[in-house]
Amino acid sequence: MIGARPASRAPYRLLHLEDFEPDHELALAHLERAGLRLHAKRVETRAQFERALAEPWDVVLSDYQLPGFSGLEALALLREQEPLLPFILVSGRIGEDTAVEAMRRGANDYLLKANLARLAPAVEQAIATTEARRARAEADRELSASRQRLSELAQHLQTSVEAERHAIAREIHDEVGGSLTALKFELDWIRRHAGNPAVQQRAVSALETLTHAIEASQRIMQNLRPAILEQGLVAALQWMTSRFESRTGIACELRTNLRAQGETAALPAGVPLVAYRTAQEALTNVSKHARAARVVVDLAVTDSVLSLEISDDGRGITSADLAKAQSFGIRGLHERASTVGGWIDLSSSVRGTSLILSVPLAEFDGARPDPAALPAQDPDEAWTTY
Repeated sequence: MIGARPASRAPYRLLHLEDFEPDHELALAHLERAGLRLHAKRVETRAQFERALAEPWDVVLSDYQLPGFSGLEALALLREQEPLLPFILVSGRIGEDTAVEAMRRGANDYLLKANLARLAPAVEQAIATTEARRARAEADRELSASRQRLSELAQHLQTSVEAERHAIAREIHDEVGGSLTALKFELDWIRRHAGNPAVQQRAVSALETLTHAIEASQRIMQNLRPAILEQGLVAALQWMTSRFESRTGIACELRTNLRAQGETAALPAGVPLVAYRTAQEALTNVSKHARAARVVVDLAVTDSVLSLEISDDGRGITSADLAKAQSFGIRGLHERASTVGGWIDLSSSVRGTSLILSVPLAEFDGARPDPAALPAQDPDEAWTTY
């Protein structure tokens, strides 16, 4: 409920644009009679009004007709400097069209001088509304800053995770891989020099187990840090889709309008890894949840935008699936894409799911594919299928 400002609070700071002193006194009398405490200042001209705007105010009252000046002009000046400061038009004569125009331009209210009984409620309502808007704007700024900080943190975590993966992969290669390979040579020596057939058989069995362990360590290294990316994104995706198909039995097709290495080598730093991880996460989700029979991976660069689409013919993703508290896969993809200025689009139905990564390459300072420098392609042969 709107009422008088508590006595413990500072008076309202009121700027009154009025060229007739008695009308100014009458407006103050109505406001004070309603219990409002005021610190008021009256100005008459444009120059006085502009100088007064340098001071802090809670509300502005303005006549419509002033010498060489108008209330609408005053409103325009105010909105340039203080978009949210309450402005109430108070005039002896104002037409409906003028009042509507004032409200359209940002006035909070308009009153006739013959009906000042509504002035105090109008002032309090305007100030309360403005305070709420300012509080909302401040909350929005804080929320935006918080989201920005969270995004930066997520990007930092993504970068840290990749760095840690790289370090672990190097450790597996240098220490575990080297030790397993050395052990394999030792076991093979034992197999060749053992005179006991049982010992030879045990050595053969151990060699087989060791071979599986070496293959597992290589697979783990590839997942942690895909060295195959050094051969280009197309080669890496070709390797990934081939392994996915052999591992899951789900038909997986890679289509691209890029050469195997020449065009992907010019991609900005970080983009190939983001595209690789996106495809990796999407294919993992397909194998776990989609119940699909076929997956298509499309990779293209068109108009300086890299597009990677992974589509399947599975059961689709429901809104309930995406809303799960522990559903971090898709959220992680959004954050990962943002690290290179890209974004993720996801569409799903009962006929399947399509996940698209888009990265505008033109936003990067590094080298990127120059369409003019690429070999000409026949439109019917633009897509290469693997």
